[in-house]
Amino acid sequence: MADSTYGNLIKNGLWGNNQALVALLGLCPLLAVTNTAINGLGLGIATLLVLTLSNITVSLIRNVVPEEVRLPIFVLVIASFVTAVELSMNAYFYELYKVLGIFIPLIVTNCAIIGRAEAFASKNNVLRSTVDALAMGVGFTLVLATLGAIREIIGMGTLFSQAHLMFGDAARGFTITLGDDFQGMLLAILPPGAFIGLGLLIALKNILDQRATRAKIATARSGVDASGAQPSSVG
Repeated sequence: MADSTYGNLIKNGLWGNNQALVALLGLCPLLAVTNTAINGLGLGIATLLVLTLSNITVSLIRNVVPEEVRLPIFVLVIASFVTAVELSMNAYFYELYKVLGIFIPLIVTNCAIIGRAEAFASKNNVLRSTVDALAMGVGFTLVLATLGAIREIIGMGTLFSQAHLMFGDAARGFTITLGDDFQGMLLAILPPGAFIGLGLLIALKNILDQRATRAKIATARSGVDASGAQPSSVG
């Protein structure tokens, strides 16, 4: 039973209740920094770290925090971890830190993090809260990186063009190009391109969900028809 419960947490975080594609939370940084795959991946990992650490902490203190000051305490916990992540990025990933700019400290106001702390971590044990945070964080990061990759490919004809910002100078060779003659589409890397790209990702998810639902219904009906066609045996 526990395995299936944790499996559901992972499935919901990655797909069923993805914070970007279903809950539509954290859209401000998602739309603002995803003009390249590396930018999206960098912010996504920072968000994942804050979400995981804050969920663990909230779960640990959930029984000692008074109801009246619950939300301020949660925000203080999140802000503390955001500050730690911001200082770490400033120290070890300075170029990426400069690119992401204000959107790193703005993780404090990310509704996805506050929402998971309030709706889940404050009501569950540490293990379940950790699994939930990892699933939700990875799901959010995948959307950031995917949207960034799509916009970078269409807008600039490259992929992982700034990999060295995260992985060092050795990653400069990771860049993939579509050719020197590719002009790119400026719209893709402008703010409207972010809205269009996210809308297409949401539409794709809805189509896949509808197909999966129809397939389940068809399978269930075929199973009922098959069982009803079996002749009854007489002893």
